[in-house]
Amino acid sequence: MDKILEGLVSSDHSVPVKRAIVKKVVEAAEKEVTEEQCQALFTLTTRLILLGEDAFQRQIGFQVLEAYARYHRPEFERFFSKDFVLGLLQQGYGQLDRKDPAIIDYIHCCLRLLISCPSVLEIFSVVQVEVLRMVCERPEPALCAHLSTLLSDFVQCIPREKSGILFCQQLVRTISYFHCFASQERELREYVGQVTKVSTLLQNIWKADPATLLPSLQEVFAIISSTDPSFDPSIALASLVQHIPVQMITVLIKSLTTDHNVKDANMTKALCRMIDWLSWPLAQHVDTWVIALLKGLAAVQKFTILIDVTLLKIELVFSRLWYPIVRQGALAVLSHMLLSFQHSPEAFHLDLPKPGEEKIKLVLNQSAWTSQSNSFASGPLRQVGKSETGKTGLANLGNTCFLNSIIQTLFMATDFRRHVLSLHLNGSNTLMKKLQLLFAFLAHTQRAAYAPKNFLEASRPPWFNVGSQQDCSEYLRFLLDRLHEEEKTLQVLESVKPKVPPPVDTKSKDPTGRTSPENGEESSLTPAEIKPENDGRTLIERAFGGKLITGIRCMQCNCISEKEEPFTDLSLAFCPSASQGSSQPEGPSEEPKVLCQGSVNGGSEIPEPGSAKAQASNVHFVPVTNEPPLSVPDLVNYFLAPEILDEENAYFCEKCSSLQRAERTMKVVSAPEYLILTLLRFSYDAKCHVRRKILDNVTIPPLMRLPVHAPLMPSQCSSCTSSPLQVDSPESSENLAKKLKPSQKDEEEEEKERIVGAEQINRGGEMSVQSVPYVLSSVVMHSGISSESGHYYSYGHNINGADGAQHPADHFDLKDDLGNGHPECSLSTCSALSIAPVQGNTLPNSGQEAKDWLLFNDSRVTFTSFQSVQNITNRFPKDTAYVLMYRKQELPGPNINGGLLANGMKLSVEPPLQKELLDAIIKDNKLYLQEQELNARTQALQAPSSSCSFRPNGSDDNNPPGSCGPSGGGGGGGGFNTISRLVF
Repeated sequence: MDKILEGLVSSDHSVPVKRAIVKKVVEAAEKEVTEEQCQALFTLTTRLILLGEDAFQRQIGFQVLEAYARYHRPEFERFFSKDFVLGLLQQGYGQLDRKDPAIIDYIHCCLRLLISCPSVLEIFSVVQVEVLRMVCERPEPALCAHLSTLLSDFVQCIPREKSGILFCQQLVRTISYFHCFASQERELREYVGQVTKVSTLLQNIWKADPATLLPSLQEVFAIISSTDPSFDPSIALASLVQHIPVQMITVLIKSLTTDHNVKDANMTKALCRMIDWLSWPLAQHVDTWVIALLKGLAAVQKFTILIDVTLLKIELVFSRLWYPIVRQGALAVLSHMLLSFQHSPEAFHLDLPKPGEEKIKLVLNQSAWTSQSNSFASGPLRQVGKSETGKTGLANLGNTCFLNSIIQTLFMATDFRRHVLSLHLNGSNTLMKKLQLLFAFLAHTQRAAYAPKNFLEASRPPWFNVGSQQDCSEYLRFLLDRLHEEEKTLQVLESVKPKVPPPVDTKSKDPTGRTSPENGEESSLTPAEIKPENDGRTLIERAFGGKLITGIRCMQCNCISEKEEPFTDLSLAFCPSASQGSSQPEGPSEEPKVLCQGSVNGGSEIPEPGSAKAQASNVHFVPVTNEPPLSVPDLVNYFLAPEILDEENAYFCEKCSSLQRAERTMKVVSAPEYLILTLLRFSYDAKCHVRRKILDNVTIPPLMRLPVHAPLMPSQCSSCTSSPLQVDSPESSENLAKKLKPSQKDEEEEEKERIVGAEQINRGGEMSVQSVPYVLSSVVMHSGISSESGHYYSYGHNINGADGAQHPADHFDLKDDLGNGHPECSLSTCSALSIAPVQGNTLPNSGQEAKDWLLFNDSRVTFTSFQSVQNITNRFPKDTAYVLMYRKQELPGPNINGGLLANGMKLSVEPPLQKELLDAIIKDNKLYLQEQELNARTQALQAPSSSCSFRPNGSDDNNPPGSCGPSGGGGGGGGFNTISRLVF
């Protein structure tokens, strides 16, 4: 029979004839055959299977072998012995190499035929040893795929226990040597299929024996973290990722990122190669593992690795987006890499569609390296990340909360901040330049809190003692005056320079495309986007400057003297009974409770006794008994109320040439864009010779209107004078603050005289009064009972709109309220506006309100609500509003004269950072990441021998902020540990 078969194979018969003959040979297998004939037939079929010239011969061999082995099992069992199998695996067959996949296929076929024979167990033992040796020799993908098929069908051939762990490790390393150099699609598909078979085998082994999983993964990391330049592991390792249980992510990433034996260079290599795995077409969960490792490294502050890997691999990840089969995973990794790379724009070379501003801030804050969950770290490795608000706090440098609260208030003045950031001040060393740099850091630093050391040294008034508590309103006034005078000086210097057009230099442009000033030339303070109308006003004047007209009418001859005065803030005093009631609690005064006028830009807080005050229609007298608390409009009305100059404060009339009884009035004739109001809460106690704090609660309306009078026509009175514009001197400011208390016997007469005088004024020049609406922007609070102690913190309106002018909570129906809808309020008085939300906007009780306001408490920034701002004094009596900032509100419809657009203060978007500011922020952000990384590693090394306790950050709504300074309280240096800067 063997000779017939051998002759059949070598004959020239047609294929159908050969098939017919083979069929007869197979049918003859049922007949009895001698031992010698069986052995000869098995040898012939083996030669056909392994050495056949074509597929037909191999097919004939498999058919005949299977038929005779089934009917002659003992003879085949003696033929296919363990020695024969060992010879095949170690020496091959004839000229066929032992590493040829055909040998594995032949053994696979024979094992199926012997599966029920006892001798197969001996063969399994031989195969177990040989397959371990084979994978150690790094076989090609084809052989590995055939071997995986064999082992998947016959799991008895898989090495066990320690040999099984070694087998898995060696198989993993074998996969790392799989490289495909094919260019045809068929070859690529074949290669991917071979790798998939091998990875599936490992998956089955891991499921059957979980003890082999962790050593296998350790081998994977050892391979991809290798820094050997001669070894480049294959991305075929990516096929293993989908078989690793996702539940192991946390454990494995924590183990990797906290292992001190893993060097940065190895971790960088491993992460880069994992990112390369995104190119593997069939791998699943690769992006999940890559992002988890990125977050894990960020959680333990290994920012150097993240920077290097991002810059090395960002372009490769982006290029993967072209291929749909791997696009989803590549996009997830690309998004995380770009969104977390926030210290520098170096990784951003793409022009992608811009989403909404709030969405950008939210996603950036969630993706920042410094905001990652620290569940991978333990003990001292846990770091406090940036606030969820996305805003930056200011570190208390030792009783510097007065500066921190004012800077945050100015920063929240959106239009002012944008104008400061848009100034071209390259090369200058002015205070405005330092404020610009500070604003840039508050907007773009990755630090949770920035230490304004340089700005503190440059802006501290000379009489402020270092380390002592100071008055924040005094500091604000000094700061604005310095900035104003500085710009005025630069304007004078610019005006005396010869006007020579500078040469056009296309190379000196900043990243935004605008030409920068020449080096050495004084920089202009004009924003790049808007050119003012050459009115000579400084930025401080345009943002905070307003004008008052003070008129004094002699009640003898009715002659009027007027003086126009500029102001940047209004200081609002409390009435004598209110202030004395707080500082001297002996008992209530018999006088009615009257609020008295404050000063412009500071001055005396408390009126002197002996003065007279006339009752006016816009002055509200509040009895001491159970009355509602005062409001900010009440204080403004008393500030603007007429006062009587009499007795010690009698007015010298030039026309009468003698001291006369007179009436003084003040009117706002130019409304500032940002109205700053200071509540004069610190009164002087003449008995104890100390300044005490007035703790009266003052209601703060979110919206109010300010009466603004049109400038009067020049009076025909010969004694009227008009003084030139000048900055208030302390003497004039103090004089403006002296309000005279009226005597009861003259009240009616004085009221008649006042009305007559007002009629004469109207006849001399017609006045028009316009109610200008203002919306609350910021509130600076003082916590304490004395001006020499306590703590300052501030609330700021969180404006979400891109233009900074409107917020969903600001869209109130103002039209009806500005007319005659409220007959009890005239246009000549300051009053609170009703809050009627427009249909479709967020209601006050909705969840959005909780994020409408921000609480700035030194280094801490948290979300809060306007209700908390209004109720803070009721809950904590020592915490009172001190400085308020209102922003002029745009009315719906056509623009009104004097509005933001007319004044040139409107900037619709945040200006792009200039190169000098950008470089400074990038440098400091890198330094901060290095500080965090070094600090985390130092603490990790000290962790076993030291303990670390953390003071919990309590809710601001549960406890008052407390005192200022390193010694305690919610704010101050004690609440923020400044990491020493490093020099690299």
